[in-house]
Amino acid sequence: MKLAYFDCFSGISGDMTLGALVDAGCSVEHLRSELRALQVPGWEISAEKVWKNGMAATNVKVRTEDQTKHRSLSAILEILKSSGLAPEVRERAAAIFIKLGEAEARVHDVPLEKIHFHEVGAVDAIVDIVGACVGFHALGIEKFACSALNVGGGTAKMAHGILPVPAPATANLLQGKPTYSNGMQKELVTPTGAAIVATLCESFGPQPAMSVSAIGYGAGTTDLEGQPNVLRIMVGETAEKTIAGFDEEISVIEANLDDMNPQIYGYFLEKALAAGALDVYTTPVQMKKNRPGTLLTVLCKPQDTNTLMSLIFAETTTFGARTYRAQRRTLPREFVNVSTEFGDVRIKVSRVNGRILHVAPEYEDCRKLATEKNVPLQRVIGEALRRYEGGS
Repeated sequence: MKLAYFDCFSGISGDMTLGALVDAGCSVEHLRSELRALQVPGWEISAEKVWKNGMAATNVKVRTEDQTKHRSLSAILEILKSSGLAPEVRERAAAIFIKLGEAEARVHDVPLEKIHFHEVGAVDAIVDIVGACVGFHALGIEKFACSALNVGGGTAKMAHGILPVPAPATANLLQGKPTYSNGMQKELVTPTGAAIVATLCESFGPQPAMSVSAIGYGAGTTDLEGQPNVLRIMVGETAEKTIAGFDEEISVIEANLDDMNPQIYGYFLEKALAAGALDVYTTPVQMKKNRPGTLLTVLCKPQDTNTLMSLIFAETTTFGARTYRAQRRTLPREFVNVSTEFGDVRIKVSRVNGRILHVAPEYEDCRKLATEKNVPLQRVIGEALRRYEGGS
């Protein structure tokens, strides 16, 4: 599947997106030809190579004769509906404008149907958004991801006056997404740019696994001091994971113990698992003053860290505990029931790309049957595996 990754180290805008797509291989002639299907007259589009702090990038300019600055969302959607654009282009563009309209409606506390776009209602902004959708379609992009966004800082002059950066609509669009400012006192993410990534991107953060086939650099109009005002778009195929599992962030809590009654360890383990711990284990260690001790380790979800830290202090003799984050990958698993001469046993099966990696009888099922039937545990386990292999 073709993926586009937006690298927004200097923010993102509509014209930067267009420039990056042209730089990545979408021709200006194709953009111009497809955009005529908008049936909106009085515009021209051109592209040129420019330098931004030593980096070559493509600057796309949209010149217009139309002086209309304000258009309602319904008027823009009607323009799209009556256009001859490809259905996928039309639907993506409409979704971006609706997303932007919803953000403006929240900011101004008015119904969506009452929204009138100011700067974004002008023809050049319409061409930016629709042109970007034409570019995505031309390059065959089906999936989108985005880096954390450098939003800039300071203030910017807009239709409603001097507003803080990021602009209210931009901030609303990027709510819940990773943003930062490196101190640059400029508006780096525009409402148009924010609407594009907020609408299309399924994930935000580091670059996902992909095989990059094209890289495009789109230039912004302003020159920034100390950094290129450029958006980078990386286009390529999504890479198939070699291990079909999922990654998650976990918390690791550790405490050193050298003076605790051994009877307490089992009690603490039960309490910690009941409180949400993913795993609890101990490791023999040699501590200061040459004393043998025990390293207690608790794995948990990040949101359960404080609860389990409190439990450690309440139930063990430690005076201090440490915590850090780690990445955990787990294999997908499924359960299959098998019937043995002793009773039913669940078999845990892990597959990767359709190939079975691990097979293990569920311990609790085997232990229960071994106790009930008064037979060795290993006999129940072996019988369960034989039945599974004989039936698979």
